[in-house]
Amino acid sequence: MIEVFSWKALIKREFHQSIDKEITFVQDNHSQSKKNVFRGLHFQKPPHAQAKLVRVTKGKALDVFLDIRENSSTYGKIGKYELSSDDAKCLYIPKGIAHSFLALENETHFQYKCSDYYHPESEESILLEESKDFSIKLDSLLRNKKDLTGIVFKDFISPF
Repeated sequence: MIEVFSWKALIKREFHQSIDKEITFVQDNHSQSKKNVFRGLHFQKPPHAQAKLVRVTKGKALDVFLDIRENSSTYGKIGKYELSSDDAKCLYIPKGIAHSFLALENETHFQYKCSDYYHPESEESILLEESKDFSIKLDSLLRNKKDLTGIVFKDFISPF
């Protein structure tokens, strides 16, 4: 579903060979969160769908992702990966994966590259509450109103 790379020595040619395609990233984003802030699960619908290359440059975060590609063998499955500024790992998140992260430390800095520009009308959110794969108590997390108004997965119709 995702691929893990070292961002300290990410070589474009090797990256493209590993994911078996060439991608141009057109937008870089940075967010800063305190401990227990949860952002997501977000994605953009086609034709503005985004692949992402995500990393933590300060602190620690639990990256959480959900496969929403209907023809995928992992459709509807949640994945998790802990990212830290100490291990210098980054994740490649392909189009059709709803993405989120949970800050595990204060002053967590999350940076990500996107393969398409932010398009607010194409953005959607899926509520994580529907997942049995996520073991953290959601009522203890800090979330914004937009993330609390997403669609539940059982009612979701995938555009991918």
